[in-house]
Amino acid sequence: MPLLPADLASITATTLDDYNRNAEGFREGTRDHDVSQNIEALLRNIRGSTPFTLLDFGCGPGRDLKVFSRMGHQAIGLDGALAFVEMARADSGCEVWHQDFLALDLPAGFFDGIYANASLFHVPVQELPRVLRQLHAALKSGGVLFSSNPRGSNEEGWNGNRYGAWHDFDAWRHLLEEAGFVALEHYYRPAGLPREQQPWLASVWRKPS
Repeated sequence: MPLLPADLASITATTLDDYNRNAEGFREGTRDHDVSQNIEALLRNIRGSTPFTLLDFGCGPGRDLKVFSRMGHQAIGLDGALAFVEMARADSGCEVWHQDFLALDLPAGFFDGIYANASLFHVPVQELPRVLRQLHAALKSGGVLFSSNPRGSNEEGWNGNRYGAWHDFDAWRHLLEEAGFVALEHYYRPAGLPREQQPWLASVWRKPS
């Protein structure tokens, strides 16, 4: 059954409320996560000269915004949880937009790269085609989208008070290609472990020139 507007509003409100109420614990629990592999995967695939204009989509408390900024890039954050927006602004000194993933207002052709680390999986599958097209439109010609999602067998639903979708690569590739992206690479994380111990699917995509 399709999710109705009221269902989508409830999913968004409940998920964001959980993040807002647990924002400090989330910041402390993820502060030392090593996502350098993901940052490097995005940056090495962007064409042109630095500094790049980057969107950290679902920036959370701003950990990776600080990394991009220290590297000299123009990094802008976006998150739906107001507590994270305030944290990210204070901690990174970067511009951070408070926007619901299902109600985006993004400038067209603006970003060299979009970094969606552990964020797009919160978008219900029926809404993903629209959201992915909006991200595609926000990229410059030849721009790059990085995504990392918990992998699964294409199921979606509640995990506690947070809604999510768990994609396998074939389904994820279909969604991205339908939105106009071209696949560049994908891998599983954490690196160096057997596949059954790699719960994250990371992938990199280009908006064709």
